[in-house]
Amino acid sequence: MDIQSIKNRFGIIGNSPSLNYALQVATQVANTDLTVLIAGESGVGKEIFSQIIHALSPRKHNPFIAVNCGAIPEGTIDSELFGHEKGSFTGAVDSRKGYFETVNGGTLFMDEIGETPLGTQARLLRVLENAEFIRVGSSKVQKTDVRVIAATNQDLLLATQNNKFREDLYYRLNTVPIRVPSLRERKEDIILLFRKFAVDFAEKYRTSPIQLDDEAKAMLINYPWPGNVRELKNIAEQISVLSENKLITPKEIERFLPKHADRNLPMVMKSSGGNGQTEFMNERDILYKLFFDMKKDVTELKKMFLDILHNPSTINTVSNAVEASFMQDLPLVQNTLEPSSGNIYAVSKQPIIISESRDIQDTVVVEESLNIMDKEKELIEKALKKHKGKRKDASSDLGISERTLYRKLKEYDIEEL
Repeated sequence: MDIQSIKNRFGIIGNSPSLNYALQVATQVANTDLTVLIAGESGVGKEIFSQIIHALSPRKHNPFIAVNCGAIPEGTIDSELFGHEKGSFTGAVDSRKGYFETVNGGTLFMDEIGETPLGTQARLLRVLENAEFIRVGSSKVQKTDVRVIAATNQDLLLATQNNKFREDLYYRLNTVPIRVPSLRERKEDIILLFRKFAVDFAEKYRTSPIQLDDEAKAMLINYPWPGNVRELKNIAEQISVLSENKLITPKEIERFLPKHADRNLPMVMKSSGGNGQTEFMNERDILYKLFFDMKKDVTELKKMFLDILHNPSTINTVSNAVEASFMQDLPLVQNTLEPSSGNIYAVSKQPIIISESRDIQDTVVVEESLNIMDKEKELIEKALKKHKGKRKDASSDLGISERTLYRKLKEYDIEEL
């Protein structure tokens, strides 16, 4: 079955290369009994991929059960998965079959596998390795024929390093990895998905579908969508219900996007032209602007010192001005200064001595590098140093996800502290 037929059958919208590749891997592995680990952020549609694999496999006529491991209490998850005998624990008034027994011959989809307790992980590894399990409160070994498809929104490899997930189980689950891309990684699909959700809603309630103007489309495309497709669907339905106009503008969009994500929205800048159109500045453009502003400040400092070289008599005036400006901003930087006696932060009042023997004509102003990759690497290194190597805190300070930070560390070959 080709990719487009699978999309039509399961209602998948989008044409991004990363999405198509994930679907291709799912179709290729479906005919086997290999264990699959589906990785992706919450809301990207990981369960759909498990359904595709089961529907295209020889097990398609046998049971398929989806289990959310994070929603099952730690004290009962073993009973849910492997079953229990009567009287094995308080409340066990009767024997009960677990999922590995009831789904025999079929497929078990274990969502949020990273939330599974370590004790359960050891029992799960035995099922995957030997196809056998033991009910809670029993000593009888039972056989099962269940294909396991696991999914997670965590970095399981990092969890193994932190002793929160068994390394042997990780490699056993990760026989065939499938990574489902986030919505911000498939920007070309955002408007298609929004239109599909709006049309579906209009058909359901017999109304005319809403439409987006060009600026509203740009705003949706540049929004980071932390909740991915699930969040996009919710926003489309909210706008369909609550908007008074059928043509949606950026002002309407702002009413529905969560306030906590405003800092990640694209910067809105008025166009210099007279057509009244609005331009959006993405994150890379914002960084460029920041670096050019820094360059301007450094250039002004260089000009100031060149003026001192030409007019040494002005050095005291400049020194006093710099000292006054520094003292005014002292509370902002005092933590970076060395404390002197009496907890008073000392500021040197010694004038800057510049050799007069140097030929002014030989003075060369060297421009610093404005390569954005160098600056990005420098910011990441500073954030890691500031937070003593803690990725979670560093990524939060940088305004990026922990997964993105991990990718940047590999990309720039940055050694962690």
